[in-house]
Amino acid sequence: MARPAPDAPRPTAAAVLDDAVRVLAPDTDANRLVARIAAGTAPRSVFATFALEQHQVIAADRLSFQHLARRADGDPPVADFFDLLVQGETQALKQLAGLADACELTEREIDGYRPRPGCQAYPSYAARLALGGEPTDVAIALTANFATWGGCCAIVESAMREHYAFPQAARDFFGFFAEPAPAVEEKAREAVQHGLDTGQTQPAMAHRYGRLLQAYELMFWDAVAG
Repeated sequence: MARPAPDAPRPTAAAVLDDAVRVLAPDTDANRLVARIAAGTAPRSVFATFALEQHQVIAADRLSFQHLARRADGDPPVADFFDLLVQGETQALKQLAGLADACELTEREIDGYRPRPGCQAYPSYAARLALGGEPTDVAIALTANFATWGGCCAIVESAMREHYAFPQAARDFFGFFAEPAPAVEEKAREAVQHGLDTGQTQPAMAHRYGRLLQAYELMFWDAVAG
């Protein structure tokens, strides 16, 4: 009598997250604005536009992450991940002030700015996920997107120093996201592992979320370029 096949090994959170980062990574030449910044050929004005748009993006994303944390109140590892992201958005907004100052943006200009729709598609979709997405799946999608975002920020930070002579304070926003974030990575693994253990996580759905987040981030950069 044939023996039953052994059960397939259960995936780990680390494997699920690594797979999402790999599968959802965009083409290396997809982001035309970052490529132009890296070459020093983008106009300096894009940095002012970037700062103005990010004021809107950060405020919206912070609310989305707060809502996701509240939705995950019964799942502490998941809530902890989103709570940490809220703290990160608060810190990022402080770092953004250096770029705004270097671009000579006034409070009146920041408050009266009319955002570009293409730049705000990302936070709008993040808000949609905050309302109805499974939080652990959102965590996977965000982790993949953060890897892409961090890579872009590293390129931009270096180019700002080499080609645009921006001071350190102006580059700190990009440096903040370019640096490894082991605490965020650890919380992401704990959140996703909790989702796997409880049956909440569906990697296929997380990839659907992630593909759209990646597309909307690319739309953001394209819209900044005008």
